[in-house]
Amino acid sequence: MKKLVYIFIIAALGTVSCTRKEPVTAPNAKLGALLEKYHQENLKLFPFSATMAGDDRYNNIFANGLEEKYIQEQKDFFTKYKKEIAAYKDEELNANDLISKQVLEFECDKNLGQLEFREDLMPLNQFSSVPLVIAQQASGTSAQPFKTVKDYNNWLERLEGFNKWLQMAILKMKEGISKGYVLPKSLTLKVIPQIKSMTTADVKSHLFYSPIKNFPASFTDAEKKDLTDKYTKIIGEKLIPSFKNLYNYVSTDYLAASRATSGISSITDGAKYYDLLIKSYTTTEMKADEIHNLGLKEVARITTEMEKVKTQVGFKGTLKEFFNYVRNKKELMPFTEPQQVIDNYNAIYKKMQPNLDKLFGIKPKSGFEVRRTEAFREASASAEYNQPSLDGSRPGIFYVPLPDVTKYNVYDNEDLFLHEAIPGHHYQVSLQQENNALPSFRKTIWFNAYGEGWALYTESLGKELGLYTDPYQYFGMLSAEMHRAIRLVVDTGLHTKNWTREQAIQYSLDHEAESEESIVAEVERYMAIPGQALSYKIGQLKIRELRAKAEAALGDKFSIKEFHNQVLDAGCLPLKVLETKIDAWIAASKK
Repeated sequence: MKKLVYIFIIAALGTVSCTRKEPVTAPNAKLGALLEKYHQENLKLFPFSATMAGDDRYNNIFANGLEEKYIQEQKDFFTKYKKEIAAYKDEELNANDLISKQVLEFECDKNLGQLEFREDLMPLNQFSSVPLVIAQQASGTSAQPFKTVKDYNNWLERLEGFNKWLQMAILKMKEGISKGYVLPKSLTLKVIPQIKSMTTADVKSHLFYSPIKNFPASFTDAEKKDLTDKYTKIIGEKLIPSFKNLYNYVSTDYLAASRATSGISSITDGAKYYDLLIKSYTTTEMKADEIHNLGLKEVARITTEMEKVKTQVGFKGTLKEFFNYVRNKKELMPFTEPQQVIDNYNAIYKKMQPNLDKLFGIKPKSGFEVRRTEAFREASASAEYNQPSLDGSRPGIFYVPLPDVTKYNVYDNEDLFLHEAIPGHHYQVSLQQENNALPSFRKTIWFNAYGEGWALYTESLGKELGLYTDPYQYFGMLSAEMHRAIRLVVDTGLHTKNWTREQAIQYSLDHEAESEESIVAEVERYMAIPGQALSYKIGQLKIRELRAKAEAALGDKFSIKEFHNQVLDAGCLPLKVLETKIDAWIAASKK
């Protein structure tokens, strides 16, 4: 980031003089207005993002990503703002405005690149497709509010749009088959039971009926009857039939046409698409081979650390045998009730609280909860974090899937809490949303390499926070880091080296302590969303690199609190922008 610009002027007398231009400190009002306009139009264009942020203006709108008109609207939107932001010269912006420009440029390029590929021709997957998002909202326990009659009617309108999506999905999948865009068969087999669960003929037991079972006490009997009739009608006459049609198609024709290959490179333009996804998810110019080789090196390094823990606990077998020992150790599976798991995570938070002040100078105001993942999706879900609303009325939520609590292994619980909750995603996301120095669009923007890289970096802070006193918990941290290193190998292997699903599963089984069931779900996740899994380790390594650089450059002047403040105080950033920011802080701190 340039803060000083030197202008060399050859004077009329033939002498050369150098004048110093002072760095810009005041915010650019016109740019600020442009950024706010972008933010407001973005919320309208992506109404679910607005709902997740707690903005209720578009809670009735369903943006149909399968419609050509909507796809073109997105292209026009990002093209317009890419052109408008380019008109602002870097040297005329202060540091914060320059970051805003760089972030918006990257966001426009990323979205325009992905819109060139036919993502609409593969509208379903078992991990993150529209029906899963809608089902989570329909449960009445997520971001979609159900507090007023208007809220209930907003959701009815949104469901009308979703019903059209369900009908269009079949047409898009048929087109996808004809043009070489189709899911791997193993993923189709996972999608089928998810859709089938929505085809129950009993409206009152349907997931989408859940809000009717939980009316606010303020509703009148007449309002309850009216809404009950409307929900019964749309679920019974529209949604269930549409789900049945989708199920019948996916379980027969689409399953028969699903491909035997596992990687994205085997679809039309798949290799080019994967290159783009690497750039989008890692925010770097790294290539697949470079990432694959980096993963192999990290797997070897972490293996050495794991061997040390194996020796510490006195296990005499091989490391692979130790993985099986940890996976199946009964003492590490002590729970009989789901609430016990939730209580255990809350106990971890209490244990680390006294040490948080040592590492962090700023903390979020937003609330935080640990919850069990909803039953309809927990069989194939990973632990995850859902952000709080911008106004703080909805807390950040750490979701824990517990399909069989008696098999829930605690060896990695401390590490997982650091990543998904505190000081991982909850700190990073909440502080970003609460930072009034950021323009509105930067309060909600997300770059995987930064966000997931930060969360993975925080896992290494366990000992500084008073955790990992148990060698199995420390092994859990190493296992989680190994899991992310394996992703570099497996994701690139699947999508550029023709690895099979089974080959990827076996590689993971050979190098980490996760259960086979969990590994299968993970590998199929990489198949469903290529490139996303690369972001964790790439981001973590960059933040570690920047911390080491700062420690070496500043010596006794280095402050871990201030380093963390510098990483967090500008919100989610592409990694190059973050590196430039930290370099400037290091230079200023030396003075």
